This record gives sequence, C-alpha cells and structure tokens, in this order.
Amino acid sequence: MRRRHLPLLAALAALPGTRTAEAQQDWPSRPIRLVVTFPPGGSSDIVGRVLAEALAQRLPQRPLIDNRPGAGGTLGAGHVAAQPADGTTLLMSNTGPIVTSPPLYPNLPYDPVSGFTHIAYIGASPVVIMVNPRLVPATDLPGLVAWLRASPVPVPYGSSGAGSIAHIFGETLQARIGATMTHVPYRGSAPMSADLLSGAIPLAFDPLPQNVETIRAGRLRAIAIAAPVRQAMAPAVPTTAEGGFPELLSENWIGLSGPAGMPAALVNRLHAEVMVALETPLMKTRLEELGIATRAKSPAEFTAFIAAEVRTIGGAIRALGITAN
Repeated sequence: MRRRHLPLLAALAALPGTRTAEAQQDWPSRPIRLVVTFPPGGSSDIVGRVLAEALAQRLPQRPLIDNRPGAGGTLGAGHVAAQPADGTTLLMSNTGPIVTSPPLYPNLPYDPVSGFTHIAYIGASPVVIMVNPRLVPATDLPGLVAWLRASPVPVPYGSSGAGSIAHIFGETLQARIGATMTHVPYRGSAPMSADLLSGAIPLAFDPLPQNVETIRAGRLRAIAIAAPVRQAMAPAVPTTAEGGFPELLSENWIGLSGPAGMPAALVNRLHAEVMVALETPLMKTRLEELGIATRAKSPAEFTAFIAAEVRTIGGAIRALGITAN
C-alpha cells in the first residue's frame, strides 16, 4: 500500500514548488509599481524613472512610478511594507525612510531591515551645502561658518524633509560649529530648491544631482560637498575636508527593495535585472550625469550595509537628540 502511494505523495509534494516556479516564470503578470517616497524632481524620483525605462526594455510589463511622499518618506515605505511579496510593488529605497527617519518617527509599521526584502543597491550621491548668493555673502565653508556664528538670530536652513539625510547633516553641522540654525522641512527637494532660489530661505542642504544645473548657472552658490573627494559633475566645488571639516561627510544612497518574504528566486532575478539595467548606456550615462556612483552589492551585502547604516547613523541621531520637529 505504501509503495502504491509513493508516486502520489511525490506529486503532491512537488505542487507547491511547481506553483512557485510557475509564478516566478510568469512574473510580472501585472504592471510593477516603483514607489518613490518623495515628490517628482528629487534624486530617488529621477533614478526611479531612468530605472523604469531601462527595465521596460527587458520586462513584459513596463514599471510605473508611484510617488508617495510624506513623513520623511515613511508613508511610501510603509505602504510597500504592507503589500504582498509578489514583486509587483517595489520601493525606491533610500537613506531617508530606511535609515534616518525611523529614529525620528516612533511606532512605524515597519522595521527598516527585517520589514523589507532589500534587493539591489544602485548608488549614492553626496550632500551639497548651498546658499542664495543674494542673501549670504560667504563663498567658502570657513566664511559660512563665521557668518552663521555671527548671526544674531537662528539662521533657517531647508531640507527635503524631516528625517532626510540633509536634515541630519544640518543638525550635525550646527552641533559641530556651535551655531544655532532653524530647520525648515519641505515635502521634497523641488519645493525646497524653489524657496532657496526665491530667497525665502538663505541656506539649504540637499543631494548634489538635482541641484547641479542651478549651481552651474550661478543661481545658487555651492559652498562645499560633503564628500572625501571632489565630484566630476561639479569639479569646482571644494569638499568639506578642504574647508577644514573632514568629518562632515554625508551621502544619500538609493536602492531597490520590496516587502519582506519575497521568494529567493524572484529576488535573484530582480537583482540580476537591475544589474543589467545599470550597464545599459541609458542608465550609465544618466547616473554619471547625476553624479551617482554605483557600487555592486549582492542582496545579502545590501541588507548588511543597511543594518550597519541603521546602527551608526541611527545612533548618531539619538545621541544628537534630533527630532522630526
């Protein structure tokens, strides 16, 4: 009797694996949504759109961009974390909602490490210190520091949002130089840049890529880049180290993540597709134009990188007493 049932038992045991394989073979059966946690115009949005264009050359379903800004990117990240782990809702993960915002927003519905499947690291770009040249006389970092220290009132500075890497950089800077500034959070880089250009705020911190054109045009003055070396897209802008503050380093990384529990075979395929996309002329050229340096990381290496960022940067946020307000 037992021998007669062995073929049936074997067939039944194979069914789950067969269904999984079929599901992965048919993926994506419906359009993929790439959730961007900031409004259009920021680096995550720009990279997301270029990635979608590159993936569309190889996938049967064209990825769609879904902008879901708010609460330092945690609204969009929380939305993705709650979706089915079928690879059709993915997150353009970045430093904000994954590393800097969780310590600032208690009781989030996700854990930044275990709450997601971290698929592919794309690249990173440094934060730039910018001023409106009509309002700020300083032309270099020592001059800016002196101007901030001499101000009789707290100087307002803009960032793309509470919990963004630029917000953390601003708070770190003022703690380091002993000046008092007031954080003005925006719902993304685009509205912040508009207010900086108009003179509503005199100073801002933001990733370099989305601001390089206004800097080149002379409409904004770049004081320093928070990177160890100068950037090819803005070679005339000195580093914070050249300005006497080598410890003031800050970058915004961008990657691709999905809900927790995605099948390993699907994760590997998505990772491979992103790696191929990064080598296309379209994406290589655009990332170079944006000053985003790509670095190869496996899904396991990407997850370990995020865990380390959460420990170190999250610890610094708590040590400085930085809040979302």
